[in-house]
Amino acid sequence: SAPSLLTSFLHSSKMSEVENTFRKFATYGDTAASGNSMTGKNFSKMCKECGVMDGKAVTSTDVDIVFNKVKAMGARTITFAEFQQAMKELCVKRFKNKSPEEALQAVYGLIEGKEPGHVGTTKATKTGGVERLTDTRKYTGTHKERFDESGKGKGLAGREDLTDNSGYVGAYKGAGTYDKTH
Repeated sequence: SAPSLLTSFLHSSKMSEVENTFRKFATYGDTAASGNSMTGKNFSKMCKECGVMDGKAVTSTDVDIVFNKVKAMGARTITFAEFQQAMKELCVKRFKNKSPEEALQAVYGLIEGKEPGHVGTTKATKTGGVERLTDTRKYTGTHKERFDESGKGKGLAGREDLTDNSGYVGAYKGAGTYDKTH
């Protein structure tokens, strides 16, 4: 009675949780997306963030292959039904020691209730020589006045020596003394 167990599982509330996650990832980064179909990029992101792709049993290549296998010819996205098909393929790779039904439940267990993470979306880059350039502790001279201890910029306050522009010539020290000597 394994298939009937699976069928009842697929129609349970757990399935709507999985579909909910599917929709969240389907619309991630695309405001125009309906949530009914998912791109390969978002499918890959979902598999990665939910732990379906573990880099060992299931790699990004596996995920791409399965995506291209289940999607309709010429399509660029997969539907929820195709997504379920993809999960059936991936779950037996991911959980080799389980039966297909148990593997599928385990995979859906990873997926349900997840949200797309915005991991590292606006982190400062640390590649190449950039780290040196953005490390304000190494600044010397007047530049170091522009940052507090934490390395946060002080804005105009850090440039306190604003020039006195009262004379005609910028930074002219003897402004207003000309008439007195003649």
